[in-house]
Amino acid sequence: MPEQAVEQILGFDFGLRRIGVAYGNSLTGTARPVAMIPARDGIPDWVQIEQLLAEWQPDRVVVGLPLNMDGTESDMCARARKFGKRIHGRFHLPVEMMDERLSSFEAKEAVLARGGSSDFGRHGVDDLAAVLILESWFNHQRDLSQDSTTGE
Repeated sequence: MPEQAVEQILGFDFGLRRIGVAYGNSLTGTARPVAMIPARDGIPDWVQIEQLLAEWQPDRVVVGLPLNMDGTESDMCARARKFGKRIHGRFHLPVEMMDERLSSFEAKEAVLARGGSSDFGRHGVDDLAAVLILESWFNHQRDLSQDSTTGE
């Protein structure tokens, strides 16, 4: 079976005030925080997005999809999808959406567990949430790959 090429991927945690960014690659299946980009009502500084894409040269982008706990789409889902479509349209990169339920909650818990500030308004966790989104995507891809090799 041919080996899969290693993909460089940027993950985004879309938000109205901040957009978290993480970088990872498919070989390790891990991600690390890169940046938190300020946004005005969900609209980022596209120059900053362009600079990040130029610096990290991703093969694809993963954007968190903020589903409701019951799996239905929230109002924010449409905005996150629009953000992903704009990245695809402007920069011609493949964009995938990934369920991000509880990613911000988990990121806040991790910060508090290591003694960090609970002032998440001033000290956002959006970049850490982007890490969790991207690592979830890697795990999902690995699960899909294993299912296809076992015939399930």
